[in-house]
Amino acid sequence: MSTLFSTSPLRHSHSEALTTSQQAGKYIQQNSFSSTPIPIPFLSTPESTELWSTYENLLYSCLRTGDDKAAHSCLEKLGGRFGTNDERIMGLRGLYQEAMAEDQSALLQMLREYDQILAENPTVTPVRKRRITLLRSLSRESDAINGLIDLLEASPTDIESWAELCELYVSQGLYQQAEFCLEEILLSTPNAWNVHARLGEILYTSASTTPDQLGTLAESVRRFCRSIELCNGYVRGYYGLKLASDRLLGILSNSGKADSQTSNSSRNHELAVPSVEVLQKLNESATSMLREIARKARLDDPRSPDIAFVEALLKASTVSRQR
Repeated sequence: MSTLFSTSPLRHSHSEALTTSQQAGKYIQQNSFSSTPIPIPFLSTPESTELWSTYENLLYSCLRTGDDKAAHSCLEKLGGRFGTNDERIMGLRGLYQEAMAEDQSALLQMLREYDQILAENPTVTPVRKRRITLLRSLSRESDAINGLIDLLEASPTDIESWAELCELYVSQGLYQQAEFCLEEILLSTPNAWNVHARLGEILYTSASTTPDQLGTLAESVRRFCRSIELCNGYVRGYYGLKLASDRLLGILSNSGKADSQTSNSSRNHELAVPSVEVLQKLNESATSMLREIARKARLDDPRSPDIAFVEALLKASTVSRQR
């Protein structure tokens, strides 16, 4: 069972999660051991970090597939080993109880229990995070945002919380705040290509709502370029670069306003908007790479969703240019 979780269970497909959860009973039985009041080395079963990590991952898979009995067994094993007052165990127990909740009133009761725990000890981070997640599931985004802000004031280097806050801001159309969140993440992980690409996507989305559309799109292009510089062959980066450069080229080639707009943009940003020639080269490079990615995907996995998205983008770009 050492290879049971070669990747995070949160990344598993439903069929993979089902296959894993079906092995939970066997794993629990094989790794069950009786405890004695006084530890006796030669009577004790050796344990490892991997053992308890596997129990936790099995808990996630079992909850996901509806195997409540096995999930409870995993939780009891973890609680028996680390104690019910352990912060991580408290968070896992909250997750289990949320999954068992039959209606919204039960979830509201869980929220009250979280509030009670945090009133006694506001430093229990796993419970704070479960409370924020529960607020979001109850469509109380404003409360979830406030909870994340409070959490990040106490733990400003929590990358996951910054990412969660970013997505909440995006859902509310607060793009500048979302950009700030991603920039905070990049302070800790400057080479995270996926974060650069996500920032490029937010800039691209928000460009039409900002007074400096050209400058925002130009920054979007730079972020996508950085993402593929850090990870060559990154589909999301090339896809975004193709979209952003197409849009920016369309604006610059529209009427005779390109020069004045570029000049204004350069005054509002540290870097000037790239020239049409540079954008065309970037666009051609992105187009070529996307075609190559789609070709390889057809050979490796004809059912890959990458093929449909990439081909739709290339087709739309061709039609637009023909017009």
